Amino acid sequence: MKNYHTGLNNFFTCFPKPYILKLGKILGVCLYSLDLPHRRLVRRNLQFCYPEWSAGDIRKMSLRIFKQTGITILEIIQSGFLSADDIMAGFRIASGKKYLIDSLKESPRGLIYTACHIGNWEVGLHYLGCMTRRTSGKPLTAVARKIGFGWLDDWFDRYRKRLGNKVIYKKGAWPKMVKTLRNAEALLITMDQSRYKQAIEVTFFNHKATTTPAAAMVALRCRCPVLPIFCVREADGMQAVHVHPPIEMQRTNDLRDDLQVNTQKIINAMEDMIRKYPDQWAWFQRPWKKTHPELYPEWEARRHRRKKKKKWMRLKPTANTQKSNSQTAL
Repeated sequence: MKNYHTGLNNFFTCFPKPYILKLGKILGVCLYSLDLPHRRLVRRNLQFCYPEWSAGDIRKMSLRIFKQTGITILEIIQSGFLSADDIMAGFRIASGKKYLIDSLKESPRGLIYTACHIGNWEVGLHYLGCMTRRTSGKPLTAVARKIGFGWLDDWFDRYRKRLGNKVIYKKGAWPKMVKTLRNAEALLITMDQSRYKQAIEVTFFNHKATTTPAAAMVALRCRCPVLPIFCVREADGMQAVHVHPPIEMQRTNDLRDDLQVNTQKIINAMEDMIRKYPDQWAWFQRPWKKTHPELYPEWEARRHRRKKKKKWMRLKPTANTQKSNSQTAL
């Protein structure tokens, strides 16, 4: 068994990057052909954000997005067998290295990274964690949301922590986020997912959207810098890290306005990167599901069915209890 695991580890570790790129594109084409719901979702999002594009442009970009997704999947599988040094060797800082180093060395109150699902964000988490520990000696903590499948959530939990990172899940995350920053550690928050509860309204691709105000809120609370950071895949497979200047937080007596303004600044940095590399962002998401639900009729129908089912499940025990009480009385 030991020899089997050693051989499997050697196979994935030594698998050439050009093959990963080629096989990943083939996998992406297969996904594009078979996964009709997500293909439809990607096209709707693209048409919504780029109304000037023709139908042909939308189809070409959709295929490119699926190809990049196929590469991302294979890279994640391979990175599960790589050492920290191997991970670091696959990245280079393309811009803003000074911002990253200075922020890590000169932030006694901790540091907030803001990111989005662009390039290979999962492998990028490993790189950023290794870079953070080697520069500041402190661990990186990522705020994540569970996928909803038990075995897959368990796998990603082990995967994200394997090189020393910590993970906080969004439900009840606030106290842990504050504690992380008060320990002068680094915190990573992704900003490209829509929220219904405790959301802030922003402008994203010229349309109203909702997102979490957590990054702005905790930055104001702990008075720590906010550093937008993104990684994108280059043509040769190397991951290029782009670090934006630290965002200057607005602080006034109006907390709601401060949250909106500061969150919009973070979203602007994110949108700027997505517009430069549109084929590498995860267009499978629904950032406008609250403000423009007409984009996602299938999702809205499922959501209403789930709400109806939850309501029924809440009422069902009551009905059973009443029946039991009546039988007892008899």
